[in-house]
Amino acid sequence: MINTKIRDDKLQTLVSRSAVPIIDLAHCGKSLVNRVGQQLHKAFTEKGIAFLVNHGISEEKIKNVWDQFDNFLDLPAEVQDRYRRKDGGNSGYVSPRVERFDKKTTELRHAFNICQLDDRNIPKEPLPDFADDITTLANDLKAMSTYILKAMEAALEIPAAYFVDKHSQMLTGDDVNMSTLRMLYYPAIVDDEPGQSEGAIRCGAHVDYGTFTLLAQDSEGGLEVQLPGSEKWERVGHLPGAILINGGELLSIWTRKRYHALPHRVVIPEQDHVRTRGRHSIAFFCHPNNSTMIAPNDLSEDAEQTDDKVYSAYELIQQKFNDTYGGRSK
Repeated sequence: MINTKIRDDKLQTLVSRSAVPIIDLAHCGKSLVNRVGQQLHKAFTEKGIAFLVNHGISEEKIKNVWDQFDNFLDLPAEVQDRYRRKDGGNSGYVSPRVERFDKKTTELRHAFNICQLDDRNIPKEPLPDFADDITTLANDLKAMSTYILKAMEAALEIPAAYFVDKHSQMLTGDDVNMSTLRMLYYPAIVDDEPGQSEGAIRCGAHVDYGTFTLLAQDSEGGLEVQLPGSEKWERVGHLPGAILINGGELLSIWTRKRYHALPHRVVIPEQDHVRTRGRHSIAFFCHPNNSTMIAPNDLSEDAEQTDDKVYSAYELIQQKFNDTYGGRSK
């Protein structure tokens, strides 16, 4: 145990090295959208990642959602099965060992995807407060995403509402927009259960699919990234109260890779006193409307470059889902 504590004390993170940009959203009205846009532009082009602070979403709202997901996981299996994600859709519960980003490594996590704020997709009957807590947080994250889209419009010097209009159907259903609020719980790893974590990971290495991701996580750790130009995995660390933002692959394609889609993963912590605790996080994946055509020329100053293939957002994201779920449609 003494050695474990020593390793923990010496564990360097990007936070401890002040290697992640911090963007302050305090009083982020229209007058500050240009400043936020420039800071996001610098973060996405240089690091692919940033922390958003003073964003106005309380820790209580986030913790309420973590608690509600814990309550869901305490329900009988037959009740959970009513809300299980079905092939052909993205909404619903996903149990451990189903998703495999590299198609082979076992991934140990529970997830619940919310793509539409309605009674059909949210377990309201067994958990009366679930819908209200989820809806409140989802609307806050959607509003934050809209502000970020406006800031990126300013930074990229593209017409006002270009991004906002193309993301206008967030959380109205994955048949029109694949944006998703995802609750995540990574179970504790108990070493006296043989084979529980052998050859496994909490979340395999991948880049996110869409425009960007907002991530709220607890202090348990395990998130690692590869910064641009490096193949080294580095632990991010925890900044209390901050929401992490990282660019997605679709945004990288849209900007001809000026904005980085950052590879990341969640490993099982090596410290015994951390790995034996569960880990919570909430991710909001901001995606364009499915019909949006991803045309890099629209964001390029060089109008003569027309050799980029144009895809719909749905085509690009669907292929990624198929890879994650072993060829099955998501």
